[in-house]
Amino acid sequence: MFLFIVVFVSLFFTSAIGQSEPVVDSSYVAAVYEHNLILNPEPHVPLSRSAALKHMQKNLDVYEEQAARAAQQGAQILVFPEDGIHGFNYSRSSISGYLETIPDPQQESWNPCTEPGRYNNTEVLQRLSCMARRYNLYVVANMADLQPCPLKTDPSSSCPPDGHWQFNTNVVFSSDGLLVARYHKYNLYFEKAFDTPPQPEIITFDTPFAGRFGLMICFDILFHDPTIVLVEKGVRQLIYPTAWMNQLPLLDTIQFQRAFSLGANVTLLAANIRSDRLIMTGSGIYTPFSATYYHAQKGEPEEGRLLVARVPVLDPLWVGRSGTTGEGVVSSQFTSSTPTDSGYCHQESCFDSPPPETAPSVPPSSTTFISSMMYDPFTFVLLNQTEDEVNVCNGTFCCHLQYRRFPQGGSEELYALGAFAGIHTVNGRWALQVCALVRCAGLDISSCGQEVEEAESKMDFTLEGKFGTRYVYPSVLASKLVLEQPEHLETAADGTVTMRHSNMTGGLLTACLYGRMYHLDNE
Repeated sequence: MFLFIVVFVSLFFTSAIGQSEPVVDSSYVAAVYEHNLILNPEPHVPLSRSAALKHMQKNLDVYEEQAARAAQQGAQILVFPEDGIHGFNYSRSSISGYLETIPDPQQESWNPCTEPGRYNNTEVLQRLSCMARRYNLYVVANMADLQPCPLKTDPSSSCPPDGHWQFNTNVVFSSDGLLVARYHKYNLYFEKAFDTPPQPEIITFDTPFAGRFGLMICFDILFHDPTIVLVEKGVRQLIYPTAWMNQLPLLDTIQFQRAFSLGANVTLLAANIRSDRLIMTGSGIYTPFSATYYHAQKGEPEEGRLLVARVPVLDPLWVGRSGTTGEGVVSSQFTSSTPTDSGYCHQESCFDSPPPETAPSVPPSSTTFISSMMYDPFTFVLLNQTEDEVNVCNGTFCCHLQYRRFPQGGSEELYALGAFAGIHTVNGRWALQVCALVRCAGLDISSCGQEVEEAESKMDFTLEGKFGTRYVYPSVLASKLVLEQPEHLETAADGTVTMRHSNMTGGLLTACLYGRMYHLDNE
């Protein structure tokens, strides 16, 4: 739970986006389900196994309904969210009734649906396996795993004092119910019930319809291991169960899901929890060319949402050997799951760019100011004109913006360009270089960087920064949390990333280039 690539070419962004639509060899139908979780109202009170099962079966009943719906729509793979079966806020002891020991599919072959008697206390595994088998679906779900560890034989290990590990775990079942993959979450976010695995796991599985997929969970998306390792190994289709609390203005769920898909040039199948109390919503099926997504709006009924979309196969090995044609015209248009609306869960030395130049092409404005955004001290400059060119630097890292603003209606709005380069240290630690154009929450400069969900001013812009990393994730977020597809993205040999966009459909909330300096995380 989170509250609050193979290097396929020499450049991170391979070409401009929004040009000719690619034709690929094949496609498949993917589904993700944003689940309105049925919670245990007293998660700190231990339950018996039978009581925990009774609770989990309520959520699994909903899963069963959604699997049937997904199958009716032709889905071949269905992804459920993190914590969706058992919930969250457990202690290490109070979650005990929810735990099942999940065998390692790399060590043994087991179909829980057809061989239910092999292991005791595996009712959830059996239910998921039979669900996959019944609806002829690959099913990805998240559950709690209990594993023995060598406390007595290896006292120096990371084994907890009680002699076993408890992991936040993804499981994958093939369409005949076989358990084909198990992944233990590596980057935990204040999860007292779970342990960090001794080593990060790089887990993939193969499908007959789309080739290879990789597994990660929630907070993992912000870190090198396992996420970037998967991408560097050539895995271009990633499965992403999450329980992510929206964190504007830079890390709203759909905003960063979409940014990661674009920046890493991958397909991302992202399933989130729906909880208004915890500010959790935002799921989607993203490719480098398209996005089908859902983000609840204020006042909407608090209910689950199934998304289904046909997407291209991106596994290069699978496409190369499949030889099929005819189904794979990929649309470059965004699609939302609702007609009119779209509601913050290492080494990189081989990718290092030269250090950024200290002399920007446009002198920094004398009216710069510091304001906190996402708990980081950004240096900002205001956008005071209808049309202008501005520059702002944070240390030696500089961001450049050329813009033309189109005010709508009669309301006055304040916009600012911000830059930050440094280590983020609140609720986690990661190194950043960020250029962000944001609408301020009010008309005072102290409001720049605060959360805001609506805007009226549209903008044509070119946003640019010279990054010391190839891992830069671009996003354009419009009023009422609607995604826009940047018209043009490119990375130059010197590390300069350029994002250009115009003809916005809604007012601009945020345009961001979010650079992750993975190699500096531990400094």
